[in-house]
This record gives sequence, C-alpha cells and structure tokens, in this order.
Amino acid sequence: MRGRRGSPASVALVGALALAVVVSGCGGSKTTSSTKAGTFDAKGPITLATGKDTSGYLETALNTWNSSHPNEQARLIELPESADQQRQQMIQNAQTKSDAYTILNVDVVWSAEFAANGWIEQLPQDQFPTDKMLKGPVATAMYFNKMYAAPYLTDGGLLYYRKDLLDAAGITDPPKTWDDLEADCKKVQALPQAAGAGCYAGQFEKYEGLTVNFSEAVNSAGGELVNDQGKPDVNTPAAKKGLDFLVDGFKNGFIPKEAITYKEEEGRRAFQDGKLIFHRQWPYQYAKANATDGSSKVAGKFAVAPLPGLSGTGKSSLGGHNLAISKFAKNKGSALEFLKFLTSESEEKTHLLKTSEAPVYSELYDDASLKQQFPYLPTLKDSVNNAIPRPRVVKYGDATTAIEEDAYAALTGTKSSDQALKDLQSKLESIIGK
Repeated sequence: MRGRRGSPASVALVGALALAVVVSGCGGSKTTSSTKAGTFDAKGPITLATGKDTSGYLETALNTWNSSHPNEQARLIELPESADQQRQQMIQNAQTKSDAYTILNVDVVWSAEFAANGWIEQLPQDQFPTDKMLKGPVATAMYFNKMYAAPYLTDGGLLYYRKDLLDAAGITDPPKTWDDLEADCKKVQALPQAAGAGCYAGQFEKYEGLTVNFSEAVNSAGGELVNDQGKPDVNTPAAKKGLDFLVDGFKNGFIPKEAITYKEEEGRRAFQDGKLIFHRQWPYQYAKANATDGSSKVAGKFAVAPLPGLSGTGKSSLGGHNLAISKFAKNKGSALEFLKFLTSESEEKTHLLKTSEAPVYSELYDDASLKQQFPYLPTLKDSVNNAIPRPRVVKYGDATTAIEEDAYAALTGTKSSDQALKDLQSKLESIIGK
C-alpha cells in the first residue's frame, strides 16, 4: 500500500443516504470486429483480481458464470491476504496501464482514490438501480455523485464472544462498555474451563486492519479522525481515551501480546481454537467458527453482539468491498455484465448462505429464514447502518499508512499515546490539509 498517490487531497466523507440494487447479467457473446476493447461493448475473457478468497466461494460463483458464458470466461487472480499488498499490486497494475486485471475487488475506501486517479471506469448508473441496498455501502461506490464501482459486500465490526463461558460465569448479557468487557473477562478467566484463554483481540498488525480498529476505538470513545469539515481532528482527549483502551490492554495483558501480529485470519484461528473469550471480527468468521467438520473448537458455543464502547455501544468502521472495472482492461462489456451478475440479489443471497459474508441488500437482513440460520443479521444490519466510514481521501494510502505507523508505535510502546496522536495529527494535516 505504499504506491504513488495522485492529485491533491480532495476529502469527501461518506454520506449515509443512498440505496442500491444490482440486476442480474445476460448471456455471453463472442468478441467481434465490430466491438472495440476499452468500451462497454467489447466481449471476451475477463479476470477478477481479488484478495485471497478465504471464504472459498468465489470459484463457485465464477463456475456458475462460466457455464453460461463459454466465450466470456472469467478467471480468478488471487492477490495476497494483506489488504495493503492487494492495494499495492492493483496500483502497480494501473500505473503500468496493464490489462491483466479486468475487474478489481476493492476495499470500499479505495474507490474514491482509484476514481480520482483515473484507474477505474465510471459505471453506467442507470444499470445499477439504487433503491434496495443499504445506504452506507452505496455511498462508498460514488465519487462526486458518479458511480465508479458496484457495491458488492459490506462489513460491520462485531463482537464474537464465548457464550458458553459467559453462561458458566453467570453473565447473562454481553458487555456494552469496555469496563464491562474487562470485568466479564476476569469472571470468565476464573473458570477452570477457561484456563489459558486470552480476553480480547482484534486486528492489530501494522496494516489496514489496524486503521479500522484504531478508528473504531477512537469513534467509540466519542472522538473522530476528521471532523465534519473534512479536517484532521485526532489529537483530542476523546481520541486518547480510545487509543489508551488498546494501549492499556496490551500493557495489562487484557489483550494477549501475540495479538499484535493478528490480522483477520490469525485472530479467527485463535478464536476457533478456543484461545480467546472475546474477538472483534467481521461477519465472515461466523460460518467458519460454526463449522462442524472439526476445524473449530467453538462451534455452537459462541454468539455475536455489537461492539462495546467507552460508555455504551461502540461504533464500527464501515468495511466491505466494491467491484470496479479497470480503466486499462479489455472486454469491458463482459466485465459490466459480470458485475451485474455477481452483485445481483439472488447471487448475494447464495453468497450469504455459503459464507455468512454480509450482503448489501437491505431485505436480506429481514428475511425470516435467513435470520433463523444467521441470528446475528439484525445486529449486523445495525452495525453497518451506524458504522462510521473511514475518511474518503484521494491520498488514502498515505493517510492510512500514517495511522498504522503511529497507532502501532503506541501499541508497541515506542511512543506514548500523547506523542502518537500529536504526530498523527501533524501527518494528516500534511496529507489532507489543515
């Protein structure tokens, strides 16, 4: 994620009031001399560049597409598991104007940066009706009121907890505040069956996940990274309370020391192995932790709740992914139809059933049969609807690098919280503007 950043930092905080739905794609056709690569008319083979498919579902979706599009076969290109490395490779591909990547599976916060730099195509919004999706995810696909990506999957942070252990400790409700979280953990750790279990973890390695977790801590303490004028505002008492929750957690052992190396998958494996009582994680963990094939020691033993905060329910960062078409790709007509297929409501429902990953369609969260299978859906819907977007800035890579560096320095003790926030404020002012 250390690639070049483009034009001046034009800040646009994600709005909350747009909705979206995507319709299903049509059949395939051959590339002919009457179509021209680089337009939405050209048809032919395409590629989907994405982070490592930890769900294992994308190949199934591609096979469904390929079975009915023999002349427009889609091929999966898996990039590294790290979001930072994914972004770096996508930027390198764009800077060389390579046509290797047709469709990009981008973190929602990259959409504005990629659009501003001219790396992705503006999409025909009239082919993506915007009346059935959750509001926040749709806003992430827009740049200056134009659609540059199709909302695909959304994400809200959730608190996974060992319900069996809380029940055994006589705790009837999941924690709503950080003080509750620590108090509940002490009660659970006193149980013989919880011996050796760590209290709490999230994503604390120095990568995009740390930006998310730092942002959530700051927001959940009443602070903010940028204010409503789009100006950096992180060197505040509220932000310090949020950062200190994490810093003190590492100091006193409430957060296990090994959690400083955790990205999503490391933490998931720790939770599934019974090594954590509480875990901040995305929805995809639900299906994997409930697997009954022997891969999870906590299947049927956990539940999901909203993130706790300083004095009440916390605030999630808005996560998720959009699908964009590379400016330099061939066969953009096929790419557009593939986007409409992969982001259709029926396909997203299938995706949810197979992986527990969060769809962007509002009605799916209210479906009685889905709620029976995925009881966390109402909690997740609230998490997404109340999530606070990370700043959408053209120089997002520079901004998130600064956040990661200073947050990590505070967590590892190389800087005090006060110094880290002071330094971060200065860096963000340089990147975004005062």
